[in-house]
Amino acid sequence: MKYIRRALEEKILHEARTYKAVLITGARQVGKSTLLKRLLPDLKYITLDDPFVEEQAARNSSMFMTMNPPPVVIDEVQRATTLFRYIKMKCDASDDKGLFFLSGSQQFHLMREVSETMAGRASIIELAGLSLREINGDSFAQPFLPTAAYIAERQKSAVPPPNIWDVIHRGSYPALQQPEVEWNSFYANYVKTYIERDVRELTAVHDPESFRRFMIAAAARTGAILNYSNIASEIGKDVNTVKKWVSILEASGIIYLLEPYSANVLKRAIRTPKLYFRDTGLVCYLSRWLTPEVLAYGAMAGAIFETFAISEILKSFSNAGLDYRYFVSYYRGKDKRKVRKDGQEIAVESEIDFIIEENGVLYPVEIKMNAEAKSWMTGAFPVLDNVPGKKRGSGAVICNCPQPGALREDIFQLPVWYV
Repeated sequence: MKYIRRALEEKILHEARTYKAVLITGARQVGKSTLLKRLLPDLKYITLDDPFVEEQAARNSSMFMTMNPPPVVIDEVQRATTLFRYIKMKCDASDDKGLFFLSGSQQFHLMREVSETMAGRASIIELAGLSLREINGDSFAQPFLPTAAYIAERQKSAVPPPNIWDVIHRGSYPALQQPEVEWNSFYANYVKTYIERDVRELTAVHDPESFRRFMIAAAARTGAILNYSNIASEIGKDVNTVKKWVSILEASGIIYLLEPYSANVLKRAIRTPKLYFRDTGLVCYLSRWLTPEVLAYGAMAGAIFETFAISEILKSFSNAGLDYRYFVSYYRGKDKRKVRKDGQEIAVESEIDFIIEENGVLYPVEIKMNAEAKSWMTGAFPVLDNVPGKKRGSGAVICNCPQPGALREDIFQLPVWYV
């Protein structure tokens, strides 16, 4: 299997020179184990996926640590959370850096243990699925911003894929970059393994078939405002169960909840998060869009295109070592606004798909699957002018256009492969 270089490699090595432990989190199958093996070939590698090793680590953590002294790589460390106490003791007993390289896919368990025992000792790094930059072998490392300076740098290496819908449909898991890996079989096994292992370990789900139906219902709502009652009604469960299951998807890296912009001055803004799947291939599998061609002309094409664009933006931040949760939001007003489209006045939703905040500047972004952007699509951008203490920066419409261009002053149209 050909190894695809990950953008976070230098970041991991840098953190290992600063911290005594480095923890890599991320969803199942995003490449955590492969990355650590590739990056640290000379270190002892231990995986707690092995039931025998897991039992040793959990039942006699002290002896396990004696038999596996640092520096060491421990994969799926959440399977034996008692280890964290002994890892802390080893870290406190040494002045050396880079003693432990840990990975895990269940953030519920990991974050609790790390916050309680490893505060100040561990650097936490999120590994997402492959970005389009990584798939293309593009070393461009700046986080996305819809500015002229970013576009000028990005155009030096940005290369359009032959067919963006092939990329969106195939998904971002490293294993799927091998042409011989059958798409339907991969995702069928992925969902089965995820439900039978991760979900059962995170919570007592006694009805896996209902959870499968829940995942399908959630996938059908990617890019939409999260409505717990609507999902509960569809799958025949109560709202509290759906809320718990949404938390499981979020904690295990399957979905991301994009929070609304929270300025008090925007009194008519909706306060509910939007739901996005982290991998568009998984969305396509769950919602049964079985080929790129059918997807591109299907009813969910716009929502899945938006999901892909937002996932790529988030990866551009996390791959730069930044926690995107402090940077991003969306806006939707409860009232419609009037705009001029093709010479006619029409009423449209007052919405900004994505807002990036940096240094007191708000950068608005719209995402459309169209081959050409229109200025009316950015009609909601001026609402950000009303936010006190903030400045509205340049904005963009991310779309399927062939090249970047200007819609008007400080508003650009950008191909999705420019993210």
